[in-house]
Amino acid sequence: MSLSRIVLPSGRRADLTEMRMSSTYAGFLEGYPSKPVNEMVIRRLLRQTEQAFPSTPCHVVPPRLEHPDRPAGGFGPVVALPPMACAGLFRSTPVDPGLDPALHRSSLAVIWFQSTPNVPAGEAAGPALRDLHWDELARDYEL
Repeated sequence: MSLSRIVLPSGRRADLTEMRMSSTYAGFLEGYPSKPVNEMVIRRLLRQTEQAFPSTPCHVVPPRLEHPDRPAGGFGPVVALPPMACAGLFRSTPVDPGLDPALHRSSLAVIWFQSTPNVPAGEAAGPALRDLHWDELARDYEL
């Protein structure tokens, strides 16, 4: 059973079967959101996701950045990621049309950022999630 389903422009249905969500800047005691901090956050999420799903390719959806009107500090201008950092495992039918869909599936681990703590589903999933290039990013596996 999936947590939710998104439908890609190709008509492919991708089921979200596992999701991890956290505050984007959880654990940061000092500093402010900036390009170097954001890069560190994304690297950490990518490393955690690759460890959680070692046989699945990982994709980072380019985040929508916010540029609050605050003075720059030692790390450059203030640039913030959305407040919720998400990592999810999506599964679908096989990419290779020659594979038996009764015996094979495809999967992709995705990292994205969002403004609310909601599970993305249908049209409520952001356009970046709905526009995944599944056939290029996902990998087939045997059940």
